[in-house]
Amino acid sequence: QVQLVESGGGLVQAGGSLRLSCAASGRTFSGYSVGWFRLAPGKERRFVAAIDWSGGNTYYVNSVKGRFTISRDNAKSTVYLLMNSLKPEDTAVYYCACREGRIFTTINNYDYWGQGTQVTVSS
Repeated sequence: QVQLVESGGGLVQAGGSLRLSCAASGRTFSGYSVGWFRLAPGKERRFVAAIDWSGGNTYYVNSVKGRFTISRDNAKSTVYLLMNSLKPEDTAVYYCACREGRIFTTINNYDYWGQGTQVTVSS
């Protein structure tokens, strides 16, 4: 079992920045790929970014490329999502999830989920 806890969400103006954290506990975290997903009002939960166990491979949805950066610190069992140049359409509950093995972008491939953190971007 892996427990995930997100933090770092909040209210920010358009153009601002936030850094989300995903802290893991339980089993050894270093062997897991981690993904960030978001659930916006009236929409389905969607993939945002992912990073493999080593941190050497990352993947982003097109809408956040160049604005968001995913990284990890295995010594701290934490994955980060740095979000710059935020837009109102980035408003959502952000979830981190993890799975053993390689990166996937689909929800069903992730085994463990956090409770989410709210990000609100005002115009």
